[in-house]
Amino acid sequence: MTKLLTIILLVCATTLALASSRSAPPYDQPINSECPIGKEAINGETLAGYGGHKIGFCCPGCDAKFAAWSTAEKDAFVENSLAGQDEGDEEASDKETTAAPNEPYTLATCPVSGEELGSMGEPIVLETDGSEVKLCCKGCLKKFEADNAKYMEVVSDGIAAQQLSYYPLKTCVVSGEPLSEDGKDIAVDVVVGNRLFRVCCKSCVKTVREDAGKYLATLNAAVIKSQAEHYPLSSCLVRDKSKLGSMGEPVQRIVGNRLVQFCCGGCEPKFNAEPSKFLAVLDAAWAKRRSEQASKEEASEHKHGEKGHEEGGGR
Repeated sequence: MTKLLTIILLVCATTLALASSRSAPPYDQPINSECPIGKEAINGETLAGYGGHKIGFCCPGCDAKFAAWSTAEKDAFVENSLAGQDEGDEEASDKETTAAPNEPYTLATCPVSGEELGSMGEPIVLETDGSEVKLCCKGCLKKFEADNAKYMEVVSDGIAAQQLSYYPLKTCVVSGEPLSEDGKDIAVDVVVGNRLFRVCCKSCVKTVREDAGKYLATLNAAVIKSQAEHYPLSSCLVRDKSKLGSMGEPVQRIVGNRLVQFCCGGCEPKFNAEPSKFLAVLDAAWAKRRSEQASKEEASEHKHGEKGHEEGGGR
């Protein structure tokens, strides 16, 4: 009887162990495909262990920020990541595609005081309504918290103005309707996660606010299509002495409706630390490229005009 009971217990223990090994993700593989800090795809190299699981990050530095999270925040992230695995690879892929934008604050000034960021020490970084915002000092933090809506409108207006000239679509990102009528711009601008979306009506504004990630892939594809061929820099945005392609395929990223290219993934943390600084360099390069293109077109028109004048017998 004792021997039979021992056999039964061994069988049960083996069954439970096998079930556990099938249900638990392997420790040597990250349980997440998106970085909990940068909201970008993990690079497969920056990893950290927590609660018996391996967590992946998009770049060095994010692992330290994750370590500073509270236990409750870490546990919630692990739980959500494991739940995503249980839903299957196809559904998890859909979630990645529709992840809402969470881009860095690209304005160089504080929305409360208007002062240049860094002029009063290290900027204060916070997140509100899914958007990163930077303030110049603690005094502005109190004012920001007292009237959040007012200052978030300042942020949205600034970001919309900054990104407007780069916006690649002439139709509503939601409905596909034209954004102009009789040559007049009728678009409604909406900023979500520090990214400008342009839509045709208030109904589409609500749609984008509720599920911006659904339309992000369309917008990103349009940005790449409109900017890749005429990208104004031949060198890395961070390391200006490193030619793009000199360290393998350039790393591409969309920030503020701009295509940004780095020589390698190691340059991204430096960009993330001072995005407005590096975007100013990119903006200047685009301004120069557009000016040169306008001059060429003007010269071409002038040349054709003179030729037509000569053919018409003019003096």
